[in-house]
Amino acid sequence: MKLPIYQADAFASSLFRGNPAAVVPLKEWLTDETMQQIAAENNLSETAFFIPEGDHFHIRWFTPKAEVQLCGHATLAAAHVLFNELSFAGEQIVFNSQSGILTVKKVGDKLQLDFPADFAHAVEAVPVFSEAFGIHPLATFKGRTDYLLLFDSEETIRNFQPDIPLLLTTDARGIIVTAKGNEVDFVSRFFAPAVGVNEDPVTGSAHITLIPYWAKRLNKNEMTALQLSARGGQLWCTLSGDRVLIAGKAVTYLRGEIEV
Repeated sequence: MKLPIYQADAFASSLFRGNPAAVVPLKEWLTDETMQQIAAENNLSETAFFIPEGDHFHIRWFTPKAEVQLCGHATLAAAHVLFNELSFAGEQIVFNSQSGILTVKKVGDKLQLDFPADFAHAVEAVPVFSEAFGIHPLATFKGRTDYLLLFDSEETIRNFQPDIPLLLTTDARGIIVTAKGNEVDFVSRFFAPAVGVNEDPVTGSAHITLIPYWAKRLNKNEMTALQLSARGGQLWCTLSGDRVLIAGKAVTYLRGEIEV
């Protein structure tokens, strides 16, 4: 069976930046095992699969090791493919998912994700994080799936070289590290070795936790953000009640066909 496949760099305005995601449009679902094998073969942080459902689409996301409940950059990539490669007519795409209804709409030259917010709560410090990062976080928070660690500066975040095996001993999907930015409102990095992604280049789903936290801390609902991975990515962020709006750009890198 031959299937179309695309790869797009999400949260990027040019190639080789942002976060690459594979996108596989389907007419009907493959088996979970086959989708997981395709994601492992692609060996990107996420592969998105979607099928049409009436006037919207159902989307699922797989890392090389596991299916996840929410992924921002692969949703952005999927919407980019629908708008720019598959001639989707309209200004907004509606996706059904394990995390409920998600929308992506055109806003100027960007695509804006509408996702559920995750309001993290303060927790006791986790000693393994201090050991893994070589410095004590100023504060530790826990969201639905991720820890959020606050540090003192953008430079600290940029220079981290964490002990990845130590991070595997925690009970979280991933670990977000963050600080106030020098030229943007906040910066972050995201580590998720538990799902096969030692460091994710740009993580939309981490920002469902980051945006509510920084909105409260900075007393503002509209913010700009950078994720300080080697590839880097820029995000335009808004807190809107119990939802977050995350805007970014995407570019197509690959158009092809796979056979399974």
